[in-house]
Amino acid sequence: MMIERTVAVTTHGRYLVEAGSPQMIVGFHGYAENAEIQMERLRSIPRGEAWTKVSIQGLHRFYQRRTNMVVASWMTSQDRELAMADNTAYVTACLESAGAGGIRGIVFAGFSQGVGMAFRAAVNSRYPVAGVIAVGGDVPPELTGDELQKIPAVLVARGNGDTWYTAEMFDQDRKRLDGVAGKLHTIEFDGGHEWSGAVIAEAAEFLKTTAP
Repeated sequence: MMIERTVAVTTHGRYLVEAGSPQMIVGFHGYAENAEIQMERLRSIPRGEAWTKVSIQGLHRFYQRRTNMVVASWMTSQDRELAMADNTAYVTACLESAGAGGIRGIVFAGFSQGVGMAFRAAVNSRYPVAGVIAVGGDVPPELTGDELQKIPAVLVARGNGDTWYTAEMFDQDRKRLDGVAGKLHTIEFDGGHEWSGAVIAEAAEFLKTTAP
């Protein structure tokens, strides 16, 4: 008889950091991306220049077939609950290592698959949360209204040509967050599954209004 079991082990993740002010923006990349890609997105936000920027890479690394570049993902459906617990502990360790103990507030910014991580990191943060920027990805289904109430402000963005984060998912998230999370900002821009110029402009204004 075959029995499936799981074991807990120690592994190493990586993150990038650029020191700045006592305000921090923490980024989570999409599927088959890496920390460098998300760091460039954080750098693209004009009002984020002075913020301490942290880009965390998913623990599950693999090679991109076309370029042989090392990329990563955050989780799959297999052992999903265990992966969420591992990722939560991993993000906490990264923030502690990056000096979040002296930070006035953190904005968590995710793209695509990284959106789920941004929301999970925000509701589980032991450090002050200023908000969440969510681009091209949906709110994790397991988060409750009470958990989402911990987030003071949320920006949700979608390209009107995005076939992955659909209009239906976008509408569901707006309804779900409205009145539950703090101040809610939404934008539907001309484009697809991307971190566009419209997103950058909206994110800059979001950082201005959510700065603690």
